Amino acid sequence: MRKDPTLTDSEVLPEYLGLAALLRLSLSGANLTPLCQSLLDRAKQDPDDACSLMDAGIIFQFHGNPEIASQLQREALRLQRLYRIPAQRPARLRLLALMAPGEVMANVPIECLLENSDIELDIFYATGIDDDPSEIPDHDVLFVAIGESEANRPILESWLPVLDVWPRPVIDNPHHMERVARDTASRLLHSRPGIAMPPTLRIGRDELQRIAAGNGFPDGIAFPVIVRPLDSHAGHDLYKIDTPAELSDKLAAMPGDEFFVSPFIDYRSGDGLFRKYRVILIDGRPYACHMAISSHWMIHYLNAGMADSAEKRAEEARFMADFDQVFAARQGAALAEIHRRIGLDYLGIDCAETADGRLLIFEVDPAMVVHAMDPVDVYPYKQAAMQKIFAAFRAMLIKAAEGPTGER
Repeated sequence: MRKDPTLTDSEVLPEYLGLAALLRLSLSGANLTPLCQSLLDRAKQDPDDACSLMDAGIIFQFHGNPEIASQLQREALRLQRLYRIPAQRPARLRLLALMAPGEVMANVPIECLLENSDIELDIFYATGIDDDPSEIPDHDVLFVAIGESEANRPILESWLPVLDVWPRPVIDNPHHMERVARDTASRLLHSRPGIAMPPTLRIGRDELQRIAAGNGFPDGIAFPVIVRPLDSHAGHDLYKIDTPAELSDKLAAMPGDEFFVSPFIDYRSGDGLFRKYRVILIDGRPYACHMAISSHWMIHYLNAGMADSAEKRAEEARFMADFDQVFAARQGAALAEIHRRIGLDYLGIDCAETADGRLLIFEVDPAMVVHAMDPVDVYPYKQAAMQKIFAAFRAMLIKAAEGPTGER
């Protein structure tokens, strides 16, 4: 780790916009094509302008062109591994985020958690192959923002011995990150009191084809089932399958050679609607992120029609306003057990409630999307809830920095 307290402008270009600024523009409906073209023009004029390449790559991700996005990111990281998001107010502390190359969801969207804050953020992209920790500038706290995935696992493993002796406090210990893998999390949580997390098995394509031919699932799994490729998120290639014949048909259209399979649990409420919650655990305490309501079992906030229904938004507003006294109190023991079993300082939980009152876990993952960028005129109640999350995250960073190993 370099001991110089600050980077010069020539080392981390101030023109770097980063995820939060670009995501806010995108969600506002701005046309990012002219900006993307200007970034590419800048990079052509200056072959060392890694920041423009990185920003353009983010925009190409938004526009659904992952191949070009990946190419631009690779070129940017060939030039430069370290990127800075300056604090928007006098800096309270300097945070280093360790990230991995890949799509936005490959890492914790930490820039969104620190938007408009007094935390200065340095992002170092690790590959696990040619990383040089001596390139990293001094900082107060290190946050492991690398999400758990097949691609990221070797990177995390390569950094384990380095972070074991890191001279600054480390948040989200990578030794615990493997616990959020869907199959591992289900083994840790499915039998715990107050928690319903169905067994999740990792099954190869050949074995699934044999099951589709009538051989049957291993013990603990039966139709209907949920099947998804490894590392799929946001409902991509996710199916509820009721019969062997349907499994055969869906499998032919699904990418990948390995899949997660788990029993489907019907979590409809008494009114026939499905309710899915996103809860964030920070230092063990739960915070409301959002609530989605839908007539379909596969809920994501963007497909639940929340913006089109004042009634749904009113229910979400009540969920957020009463979260500590109602949901968090009702599910407090289950949430505390998740924190104890997973062991991460910062963790996202997508969940629901079963008819018998248990907390139904869909996924635990620190890399879930968390932001305060929804239109205020449509969701006026969200800002207060999100600012609670951001304040708690900031407080956790300061607590870590001021602890015994963080004293400066």
